Amino acid sequence: MIDHERPHLSIVIPAHNEEKRLPIAFEKIDAFLQTQPYIAEVIVVENGSQDRTAEVAEAYSRTHPFVRMLRVETRGKGLAVKAGMLAARGDYRFICDVDLSMPIEEITRFLPPYSDGFDISIATREGKGARRVGEPEYRHAIGRINNWIIKLTAVRDFEDTQCGFKMFSRAVAEDLFEVQRMSGIGFDIELLYVAKRRGYKIREVPITWYFDPDSRMRLFEDSFKLLLEIWEIHRNWRQGCYEKQIAQNRQFAP
Repeated sequence: MIDHERPHLSIVIPAHNEEKRLPIAFEKIDAFLQTQPYIAEVIVVENGSQDRTAEVAEAYSRTHPFVRMLRVETRGKGLAVKAGMLAARGDYRFICDVDLSMPIEEITRFLPPYSDGFDISIATREGKGARRVGEPEYRHAIGRINNWIIKLTAVRDFEDTQCGFKMFSRAVAEDLFEVQRMSGIGFDIELLYVAKRRGYKIREVPITWYFDPDSRMRLFEDSFKLLLEIWEIHRNWRQGCYEKQIAQNRQFAP
């Protein structure tokens, strides 16, 4: 039974300099939600943009009340996602890249009944049932090397930790994002690392993924930063930084 006082679904979109792509994303998300039987909210987290991202989000929210905008001035996708997920009210909370390289209709496969028995569902562009469309071979090759490193040094069980589409149940989101410390691209690995040690059940959802030439991923620079952040995750774990009692006493201030 869906509680109609609380959104069934929260879609959290980190946005940095996205004035051009955001309106397209809004229209696709709105069209999808119009076909669904549940209440949903969309939270756009404007993250230190130099363009009109904030104005675009605010203008859309005035005619579409299910859209909210937050501001996180300090740059970092991890910071933006954390703020959005902790501000969300939905029973299920979905991280969504603004480029919608995964068709928004596929979000249905991250929700019950498909997700029954799991705490976290993460999109994967690898394996049976997954499709990559239009991606240059060299980018795919570097991505596979990064994933091999992630398996070797952090979390072994997943073929694609860095895909930008992930769903968390409400209780799990509130637990994990309270203790999240990574502000950069390593936040995905951090969350899965802690989730595995918490004993949460995680599934991979094969998706169709369309390469966007306007991708913000900087292959070599970001790959190096990822290694540094993995080292930091291990250090944080050894130091007890992810203990639940610490999380309960912390307040997140963007």
